[in-house]
Amino acid sequence: MRHDWFSGHAAAYAAARPRYPAALFDVVAAHAPARRCAWDCATGNGQIAAGLAPYFDVVEASDASAAQIAAAPILPGVRYRVEPAEQTSYAAASFDAIVVAQALHWFDIPRFTDELCRIAAPGAVFVACGYAWFEVDPAFDAAFAAGLGRSIAPFWAPQNQLLWRGYRDIALPIVPITTAPLAIIVDWTWQQLMAYVWSWSAVQRAIAADHGPTLDAAAGQLADLWGDRASVRRVTMPLSVIAGHVLPFAQTLKGTP
Repeated sequence: MRHDWFSGHAAAYAAARPRYPAALFDVVAAHAPARRCAWDCATGNGQIAAGLAPYFDVVEASDASAAQIAAAPILPGVRYRVEPAEQTSYAAASFDAIVVAQALHWFDIPRFTDELCRIAAPGAVFVACGYAWFEVDPAFDAAFAAGLGRSIAPFWAPQNQLLWRGYRDIALPIVPITTAPLAIIVDWTWQQLMAYVWSWSAVQRAIAADHGPTLDAAAGQLADLWGDRASVRRVTMPLSVIAGHVLPFAQTLKGTP
């Protein structure tokens, strides 16, 4: 059973994580065969559910963490459930769109793909996306990697490698769709950036291993490059996006022709 590194700071996670660009939801809606129902799988704090709600009649949002669901907003047309991605109580062929954001690398992929094929309506669109590193400017980015990034490095879970490689190593039962490059762009203060970094699973592992003072010292050294801590700077997070139409069950990766 995988460890849950997010429930313990669910409220802080919800407050610190950036919102996804509107263009991402445009892609989902444009390729969905209908606008009846969408599934925000591993919804976390409900960011994707909120973005999908204007496009679909109903958005079902599920997460294995009750604490994360508790931190999600109550929105018209959005219904939450506490369930793992790999085994849900949704009826077969329920969804015109399925979105997984910042979570696919944590799944049991073979079990999830079975569930994906079961709950997808004919022609349903599947989109998995995630962001890894951020960009401020070359000098700051290099200093972050050499300082705080190096301190955190031993605490990343192996699954994060899948995200860093843009999910290209994960075999999915979809007919691929090409999408334009997407990115999250925010204007943040130093405090906002650090709140985001402190929401990372690797940071939570480091703190749990009593490395909090080391991280605080590394962050303090980096702060000087930011300048005035209340000043706002542009932060860009490129999105990795895998999209496609879900194959009928008989054509999935189980080998049936």
